[in-house]
Amino acid sequence: MTATTGAGQTAHPERPGRSDGVCSEFTVFTKIKPGHADALREDLARIASVENRAALHEIGTLHDARHVLFDDDTQFMFASVFDGSWDTYIDDFGKTVVGANFDRIFSHTEGFPGVSDPGVKEWFVAHQEPAGVFVSSYPDLTVQQIWKDQRVDDAFQEVLDTPEFRAALDNPANAELLATPAFQKLLQEASA
Repeated sequence: MTATTGAGQTAHPERPGRSDGVCSEFTVFTKIKPGHADALREDLARIASVENRAALHEIGTLHDARHVLFDDDTQFMFASVFDGSWDTYIDDFGKTVVGANFDRIFSHTEGFPGVSDPGVKEWFVAHQEPAGVFVSSYPDLTVQQIWKDQRVDDAFQEVLDTPEFRAALDNPANAELLATPAFQKLLQEASA
């Protein structure tokens, strides 16, 4: 399963998968063990825990993830978008509660060796299928940058709602600053 290079996309030379800017995709297809679909669904319901979210936040590289049972509950797909190298991504998850969750989830699939097994990366590579096309809406923003942008926006929105800010807008001493294109753009973006 080798990826071919497309316009604006690169294949990882060391691992399958595509990148768009700082974002990379990871998609694994596996066979579900006969009779394990209901147990897999139960385990998937359990992973949406506060503890799991805290681990994901600590790792800070996962944009999104999807778990899908299909083909009359015989096939399973895990797909995600992450920042950084493929190997670091797998290593980071293996060191947290997310790794234990992967063990639980993928134990319902054929041949999974376990997250701590030295051959787990090769197992993932053998079951990974790179996207034909992968496009990110924000290819130059890491998860960490997005979180920072959210914090800055929240703080700025709080400032906009204060009487002090309204008073500063009405103060003639600030007229020159308020008339600059950059400040006008800032106000326009804040009100959008």
